[in-house]
Amino acid sequence: MISKRRLLQTLAASLCTPAAWAQELSPSARTRALRSSAPGNWPSKPVRLLVGFPAGASPDLAARAIAEPLSRLLGQPVVVENKPGASGNLAADQVAKSQDEHTLGALINGNLTIARLLNPNTPFDPEKDFAPVGMIGTAPLVLAAPADAVGKNATELLLWARNLGDRGKYGSPGVGTVGHLGMELLKTRTSIAVQHVPFTGNPQVITAMLAGKIQLALLPPGLAKPHVKSGKLKAIGVTSPERSPLFAELPTLREASVRGADLEIWTAIAAPASLPSPAIVKLNAALVEVLRAPEVQQRLLTAGWRAQPGTPHDLDYRMRSDTTQLGGVILMRGIHSEA
Repeated sequence: MISKRRLLQTLAASLCTPAAWAQELSPSARTRALRSSAPGNWPSKPVRLLVGFPAGASPDLAARAIAEPLSRLLGQPVVVENKPGASGNLAADQVAKSQDEHTLGALINGNLTIARLLNPNTPFDPEKDFAPVGMIGTAPLVLAAPADAVGKNATELLLWARNLGDRGKYGSPGVGTVGHLGMELLKTRTSIAVQHVPFTGNPQVITAMLAGKIQLALLPPGLAKPHVKSGKLKAIGVTSPERSPLFAELPTLREASVRGADLEIWTAIAAPASLPSPAIVKLNAALVEVLRAPEVQQRLLTAGWRAQPGTPHDLDYRMRSDTTQLGGVILMRGIHSEA
């Protein structure tokens, strides 16, 4: 388990001024960047985009939504390769250690922020081993409860959850996942005291809730929505600061006066730290162009993501702020993972 001193040092480092990336390029500047000759006329061969989850998983669908249009803009094929394992850390490690400037990763929050805080034996350092390129998409989590939960709105349902005390249980897809840390964060902001039950994935979490074995969970909108629509589950609220187009009719937890528990899952493109800055600028310009296309935005929405075009600076800042927020939960709750 990571020492308190080491964790505090890591959190302090995450608050340092981010790298001085350029602000988002104007359309004309993006065009110039795309036409520019990056080092070695990058990319000079097909680009590998590693995904740490199986085909059909949400991060995989996000990567495939952008791969073909990125190929057209970059002039080289962008090939998605699935490298599942260790909650995406297997793919992240391959990206971090790659000596090939044409290997990138479509990685998630956990890989780019808290991996080493959860497990000091993680073979890569999210802060040092990656060059942030840009966000692909974000999504809130849905605080869900069984259909027999008592309450007609978020305020009443949160009261029901508090009244469960420590007799209640919540599920997550595993120790250290965003669903786990997000619920622990929520517990620090409310009087909810339900106990954690880890599962192997969110589908298993939903099965357990439908069977009455757990009472709460933070679920991806795409998985929660069909069960809420059918009346099998109740949705209390979403964890994003604002209502999400992924579940537009659902209020935020902020609207139920829960403060300080905002949280989103996200996926982003990161490169090995050795990728030269001109190549990053060119790649980011292409990514922003792709994410602004309505058809790509719709594909991402269908896959459960809201397109989030931005600069490398934006991603770098998000990585640091999430490390601080979730690292604080890890420290406070003494959470660690062997995976």
